[in-house]
Amino acid sequence: MSGIALTPTAFNPIIPSSSSSSSSSSSLKSHKFIKTRTKLTQFNNNAISISSDPFLLNLAETLEDSIPTPQPLQKLREASSESLLSTPWPSRRDEPFRFTDLSFLRSSHILPAPIPTTTTTTVTPPFSDDDDQFPCHISFIDGHFINSMSKNLEFPDGVYVGSLLNLSGKVAERVLELVSGLDGGDLFWSINGMAAPDLMVVYVPEGVRVENPVHLGYLSLLGSKDGSKDLYISNPRVLVVVEKGGEVDIVEEFSNDEENENEFYWSNAVLEVVIGEGGKVRHSYIQTQSLLAAHIKWTSVRQESSSTYELTEVSTGGKLGRHNLHIKQLGPDTVTELSTLHLSVGNQTQDLHSSLVLDHPRGFSRQLHKCIVTHSQGQAVFDGNVKVNRQMQDN
Repeated sequence: MSGIALTPTAFNPIIPSSSSSSSSSSSLKSHKFIKTRTKLTQFNNNAISISSDPFLLNLAETLEDSIPTPQPLQKLREASSESLLSTPWPSRRDEPFRFTDLSFLRSSHILPAPIPTTTTTTVTPPFSDDDDQFPCHISFIDGHFINSMSKNLEFPDGVYVGSLLNLSGKVAERVLELVSGLDGGDLFWSINGMAAPDLMVVYVPEGVRVENPVHLGYLSLLGSKDGSKDLYISNPRVLVVVEKGGEVDIVEEFSNDEENENEFYWSNAVLEVVIGEGGKVRHSYIQTQSLLAAHIKWTSVRQESSSTYELTEVSTGGKLGRHNLHIKQLGPDTVTELSTLHLSVGNQTQDLHSSLVLDHPRGFSRQLHKCIVTHSQGQAVFDGNVKVNRQMQDN
């Protein structure tokens, strides 16, 4: 099923065009950014086509200057910057976005959310009542990992939950190999890759079952009042690696503090999941952010033979709530089960774009998506794509 949009009102396919700069201004901006980029990337004779869009050039430069680049994230930063510079800003002329209005993002002054202060890290998150339910909790504030608000229980030997920057040995080599080898996504995936301040890693070694769920709590604190042009963006990034026969439950929860529940911000998160042969990941994803916020989320999953991935999602927040869900079954006898619910109760767009690639025999998949729109200006979008390649067709 592809390209379904539900809305109680008439659909207007026209996006107001943003104001453009003069050609000389664009040329100067492009030259400035290319000089900046050479600190990280030397383009070869077959250089990528550099965007001439002043908005994207300015965004890329702002993201690059906002955070340092630790050595383990160097390749991710370089690949993301090249992708960002060669990818145009999406419009409704592009099939994946023809029902999704991104004009309010483009018309904003986008600012990377800074590292939280000591004062903000004393805030009590709304999911703190779940302490008993989630003895393993990883806390993010505005996209930054906050160790003082996180807690780890005693894991089985070999299990690691923490920052990539603290990893060493063979596990670090394995993770770095995956970080540089995973398939990329769209423009928003690249924005995250350029601006993610860290990479949170959940690693489960071969044959190990983690009994308690790993809870990832994402709290947005920094926002702007309605009418402001300033838009703070956060870019948390998580990699889950489950080796052969391993098993883990991942719970992601996106919310905001009560004081900014009517504020304007942008959460741009990425979760990558790699499941080895016979491994199993149960993934719960809850999104209840501000009704003025933009919430764009990428979930990318790779399944080896006989592995299982189960997703349960509930999304109710955001002026724009978009989930890009891409799954590749890379071996036979894989199982993929997806259950999602989107609720639009105001002037909201709830958008699920899912893609499932079946490459091998006896792959099983089941998807159930429900959406409810209760407001005259609300909208729900669903685009579900299943690609069955030739080897799978012959079976």
